[in-house]
Amino acid sequence: MAVITWMAGLFYLPRLFVYHAERATPGSEMSETFKVMEHKLLKYITNPSSIVTWVFGLLMLWSLGWDYLVDNHWLQIKLVLISAMTWFHHKLAKFTKDFAADANTRSGRSYRMWNEMPTLLMLVIVPLAVLKPF
Repeated sequence: MAVITWMAGLFYLPRLFVYHAERATPGSEMSETFKVMEHKLLKYITNPSSIVTWVFGLLMLWSLGWDYLVDNHWLQIKLVLISAMTWFHHKLAKFTKDFAADANTRSGRSYRMWNEMPTLLMLVIVPLAVLKPF
């Protein structure tokens, strides 16, 4: 459940940024509404679910043992990609802070491109975890 809610936040937050950048002028009522939505999504859904995902993922890895990680290259690659997903999450947190300070400099189009990153990562991570190809 934590992975699902984390991914939901990573998909939805950039979409909010698109609308915020394109439809709301800084200081407007709409902009303030977007700020509240972005903050709550990040703080109450995306951040906690990422922490729970990492904690349970590391516990699972610990229970399997170090040799399992060393012997399974698919898992090593998956961990690198999950780390990239975490970097992306932190980037979204920075964008949220930029919007909160009325300091956004990116266009809606830019956020549309950012919105594709979790999908691309997911398209590689899920088959790695399911198929365990190497």
